[in-house]
Parts: sequence; structure tokens; C-alpha cells
Amino acid sequence: MSYPAGLHVIEQSGTDPAAPAVILVHGSLDRAESFRRVMRRLRDLRIVAYDRRGYQESRGAGVVDLGGHVADLLEIVSAVRSRSSGPVVGVGHSLGGDVVVAAALAEPRAFDSIGAFEPPMPWLGFRRTDPGSDRPREWTPLAEDPGVEAERFFSRMMSPSAWRRLTEEGRAQRRADGPALIADFLTMRGERPFDVESLSVPDAFGMGSLGADHHRRGVAWLGAHVPGAVDVEIEGSQHGAHLSHPDHFAAFVRLVIGRATA
Repeated sequence: MSYPAGLHVIEQSGTDPAAPAVILVHGSLDRAESFRRVMRRLRDLRIVAYDRRGYQESRGAGVVDLGGHVADLLEIVSAVRSRSSGPVVGVGHSLGGDVVVAAALAEPRAFDSIGAFEPPMPWLGFRRTDPGSDRPREWTPLAEDPGVEAERFFSRMMSPSAWRRLTEEGRAQRRADGPALIADFLTMRGERPFDVESLSVPDAFGMGSLGADHHRRGVAWLGAHVPGAVDVEIEGSQHGAHLSHPDHFAAFVRLVIGRATA
């Protein structure tokens, strides 16, 4: 099986050779390894997860924009289909969900179904707001040092104490992912990159019951406006559901598969 040069890929062969194949796509400042807990709950399935270009073990492959990530994903889909006779589905977390959606729009026959958990789509108006206001916050200027931006983002998404608990090597690894993170931010802050309402593949969108308001509003909007879409909620989860609620996230993956085989 041939994957894009320079990308770090982890695979799970599955116990059923006829089972659907699942491609998992991580979000910003994340990595394929973060899906390990979910994969252990899907041992019957063939699963492919990978470090997006510019992140972690794929850092040496360079930094790309959304179009570059879409090209990588479609090449991975082609490789997976060459070895799989069953359905192929794509599931993305956070900005990884944007990559999956964009790939399904670029090549509607690539996937039999897709899923996205809290995909950020600020171009639709779903952005953080100040308390007591409906107006989106102004974008915070990006740090000149990508490593500093990576530390800011990690501390904001996890907590400052979580950053301090990382080892020196762990902090260095996150800082080294700064350039790829900046590229992700530029995608989110740019013009609308795709028309999500044009999706023609069966799809599902997920959110956490404790997720940020702009993510929850965004997923509810997607469920209401994307033809045939369903939206589901993971009770007690925040944004990182694949880490905190792997059983529920695995169930979300199976729901996406069910939409491909219905």
C-alpha cells in the first residue's frame, strides 16, 4: 500500500477482512497517536490514521495549506481502496473534520460516508464571542514565533497547568508543530474554502455536551443545513472527545459507518 511520501501512518488491520475501512484525521496541534484509545475499541475494523503534513512524525514533509491536506487524504483513500473491498469512511476531529469535508467535496466518490467532530467553520459565523455579546471576537494576532503560538494554543485548549505538566521534550515537540498550526489558523481565518451545503455523501457531525458554544452552534447548524446530515452529542464531553470519551467516539465512528452501509 503506497501512501504520500513523508507521511507517518499507523494502521490497524482489523479482525474482519471484509469490514469497512476507516481513515481518521486529527485536528490542530494533534497527532495520529491521539486516536489509539479509539482504535482499541474498533479492533474489528481496518483503520488508518496519520500525522498530517507538518505535524509530529510528518514534520519533515513540510507545511501545507488545506488544499495540500486534502490532496494527501485523497491519496491515502486511493491507497486504502486498492486493498479494501468494503466501504471506506473518513472521520475527522476538529480541523481534521474540515479536511475530510473538503476532500469529500473535491472528490464525492472518495468516501462512502464521512463524519466530523466539532469541525471549526468560522466563515459561517461560528466563532467565540465575549460574555454577554453575540459579536464574534476579533482574531488575536498570531505570534511571530510559531512555537509561542503553539504554547498559547495548547494552554488555551487544555490548560496552562497541562502545558506545565508536559516534559521538556513534550513541550519542544509541540512548539515544533507551530508552523503547521499557523497554517491551520490561516485556513480558518481566510475566505470560505468550501461550500459544506453541497455535500452529497452520507455524513454525520458530532459535538460534546460541554463543548464550546460556537462549536455546538456550528454542529447544530450543519445538522440542519447539510442535506441528509445527522448531528449527535457526546454527553459530558468537551472538544477532545477522542481522548476523554473513546467509547463514545468509537460509537460515533460506527454511526458514520452505519450511514455508509444503510
